[in-house]
Amino acid sequence: MKLSDFVASYLESKGIRVIYGYIGGMITHLVDSITSNTQVRFVQTYHEQTAAIAAEGYALESGKFGVAISTSGPGATNMITGIADAYFGSIPVLYITGQVNTYEYKYDKPLRQQGFQETDIVRIVTPITKYAKFIDCAEDIKYELDKALNIALTGRKGPVLLDLPMDIQRAEIDSNKLRGYEIPGLSTNIIKNWDEIEEIIFTAKRPLLLLGAGCNGCDVDLLEQIIYKYQWPVVTSLLGRGIINENYKNYIGMLGAYGHRCANMSIPKTDVLIVLGSRLDTRQTGAMIDAFLQTGRIIHVDIDELELDNHRLKNRISVLCSVDDFINKLASSGGTRTIDYSLWNKYLGKLKEKYNQDEEIERFVANKAPYRFMQCMNTIMKEDDTVCVDIGQNQMWAAQTLKLKSKQSFITSGGLAPMGFSMPVAIGCAFANPNKTIYSINGDGGFHMASQSLMLISQYNLPIKVIVMNNHSLGMITQFQHLYFNDKMPATTLYGGYCVPQIEQIAKAYSLKYFKLDEKNITDAALLEAITVSRNCIVEYVIEGLTSVSPKLEFDKPISRPTPLLPLEEYEMYMKIDDRD
Repeated sequence: MKLSDFVASYLESKGIRVIYGYIGGMITHLVDSITSNTQVRFVQTYHEQTAAIAAEGYALESGKFGVAISTSGPGATNMITGIADAYFGSIPVLYITGQVNTYEYKYDKPLRQQGFQETDIVRIVTPITKYAKFIDCAEDIKYELDKALNIALTGRKGPVLLDLPMDIQRAEIDSNKLRGYEIPGLSTNIIKNWDEIEEIIFTAKRPLLLLGAGCNGCDVDLLEQIIYKYQWPVVTSLLGRGIINENYKNYIGMLGAYGHRCANMSIPKTDVLIVLGSRLDTRQTGAMIDAFLQTGRIIHVDIDELELDNHRLKNRISVLCSVDDFINKLASSGGTRTIDYSLWNKYLGKLKEKYNQDEEIERFVANKAPYRFMQCMNTIMKEDDTVCVDIGQNQMWAAQTLKLKSKQSFITSGGLAPMGFSMPVAIGCAFANPNKTIYSINGDGGFHMASQSLMLISQYNLPIKVIVMNNHSLGMITQFQHLYFNDKMPATTLYGGYCVPQIEQIAKAYSLKYFKLDEKNITDAALLEAITVSRNCIVEYVIEGLTSVSPKLEFDKPISRPTPLLPLEEYEMYMKIDDRD
């Protein structure tokens, strides 16, 4: 059989039903084989970056791995942003690139290029993949597919890339004689210091759980059982949003540079922070890492040994294991202990009542329009909905304000954070689960970057409602320019050379319904109902004036003191309150 036919059948056997890509000369054999397979659909995405990110969405929604393909040269390089995003986001995706024929490939010749559109994509992406391989022997195809996917799905997950020359794709092979990859035996991470960890956790008077991205895909039911059993208070990272039902009474909020004030203020009062699957990077701790949990202990659970070994925070007990391994151990520990955290939870409840995001908006935000829209979203989103959020102010307005119900998913990029992420990742989610309602939240900048994705929403009638938060600027940067550059705003506003296209005309061009909202009609029940019942549409929410995100941590402040700063007397009063009061 032809090698490209084998690849298509192999991916089908692994449960893959959708493959994203953009056809080009050096990948035509594989595209032909995929489209000839009745069980697998090839989706032409109109841009390779869209394909690369859509494959991430497919992986996140399906629980499998995603697949994206492209031709050589510019096709391969256009996928790099998505590849890097999958790497930093720990998302398993198989990327397959076409390559020039082996007899055209330069190998080690001291040439810039020998074949037309030849590019050494393997060397380019090696720092942002778990494994990358140029395959110039047809008999290695099964071995390399097996190996790549095992690496992508084992340990800390991530992307892999296989580079297939055109003559290798069309080679004839005997599938019965292909050698396979012998999967290494899984090493069991035994928590060697469990007795010490258990003692620290169950003797703590003011414990706090931090749920990070590593909790995605874990046994959420068991995790919630443990949390509810002990009534532990919980905060999440940006990428940990949606892991548990945020209606849980002891859910405090999101921690970090743009986190909820109440969550950030809880840190100095904590005596044990149990961190599950979070890197604890400076977006969570603040740049003043020495001021992060100065008197407490950190139980740091992570599956990546390098993250644990190279961290700058010193007051940690590193636990090398998966979140599932840790919570299974927790479930069998504690015995019949009945620990009363009611006073600690009462204190945190006071913080949450006083400094939750709704209170933040009323007290500190001058232009409330973007936050009013997010508050409106809380009323229309239903259980099991997915919200995919782009990068910029829109991301933080959503992260700070949306209150995620049971089974709702919150998907955004927190590592690479590329603008233009939301619509492609929503497309991947929609193909993986076409029965879900998906909201794609975008700023005007990211929307413009990914506008070709609208063709797919229209073409396949995908259940995606595209929200454009249009403040006619690159708002996250204008906020920075306002603070540090005396309101000089080149490249971010109309007067600085930044323009926004006519979104209504774009909707017409892609045959999508269009709705226009602003702060005045946002409560129009009939208009909101029309948006809710539409399978897909574009909603432009027009925001006038300068916008800001609040709270926001400045670089020279501890995590508990985001700006706008509380009056010092007020801040110290809450920090001095004993949890017994």
